[in-house]
Amino acid sequence: MKILFYSIKDFEKQYLDAHNKQGHSIHFTAEMLSLATVEMARGYDVISIFANDDASAPVINALSKGGTKHIAIRAAGFDNVDIAAANEEDIIVANVPDYSPNAIAEHAVLLMLALNRKIILANEQVTRKDFTLDKLIGFDLNEKIVGIIGTGKIGKIVARILHGFGCTIIAYDPEEDQSLMNRYDVHYVDLGTIYSQADIITLHLPLRKETAFMINESSIRQMKRGVMLINTARGGIVKTEKVLDALENGKIGYFGMDVYEKEKGVFFHDHSNSLLQDTLLERLIDHPNVIVTAHQAFATSEALTNIAVTTFQSIDSWAIHGLSAHELTFRKYSGRLVS
Repeated sequence: MKILFYSIKDFEKQYLDAHNKQGHSIHFTAEMLSLATVEMARGYDVISIFANDDASAPVINALSKGGTKHIAIRAAGFDNVDIAAANEEDIIVANVPDYSPNAIAEHAVLLMLALNRKIILANEQVTRKDFTLDKLIGFDLNEKIVGIIGTGKIGKIVARILHGFGCTIIAYDPEEDQSLMNRYDVHYVDLGTIYSQADIITLHLPLRKETAFMINESSIRQMKRGVMLINTARGGIVKTEKVLDALENGKIGYFGMDVYEKEKGVFFHDHSNSLLQDTLLERLIDHPNVIVTAHQAFATSEALTNIAVTTFQSIDSWAIHGLSAHELTFRKYSGRLVS
């Protein structure tokens, strides 16, 4: 089986090489999948892509013409893939739905603590031999109201961690989790209540039509003054320009972001010797109450191992049985509909 891995970072290769148990012919490229690079996939049975690759309908069509039959996404999110187009072209699409929710959840809480206790500024001061505390006053997480939007695999772990801090946890999710209510005293409320009551709001939901830019001027207007906002989910959930406006007028007190609506072509690349052509991102990076991490929440050895293992499980299952684990497409198989 010939497999082309798009958008490969150097740190991924060792994990993928180690878990290629069936000895597939695997090839790596740092290029992102797009109409400009899709020809690279010609002759490959399988391609593997990441969060910022373009698997829109025109690209899917070109992949099909080149002989590709399987797309393995090395991530949980699949908003960058046109599933309907893949179905039309009979291309199987599979993702990695559960690579390490702990990694993302722990990173979200890390951002809360680092912002609250001003860890970046504290480190900068100490490197200058400035040991004063005047600019480093934070607050206790204990008894603060935290609003978790999305209580799937990641949101559940965030609730567990914050329960340990003694936070009052309110949550929004279309499907309420009784176990969270029983074990961690999570109270499900509507979004308006989260916006108006939460001291900290943390986002843990997929990017879909109904969640796109749900953090916008209207939702921000409903929030407590000085609220902390954390986004480790998808950049397109947040209208970043409106968040920056709210940071500058004090409506939002702190913002921690691991994902960015315009991250494609910026995150995962070294721009240290060039100018960023993104003044919005530069202003966020320079803001004293903002921490930007470059989509690194998933980057733990455990998560990278799970991504590699699950990616090859899906590919191997499809190669051997014609069924792919964690398949997102729907097709006819042996007279029944499978997914």
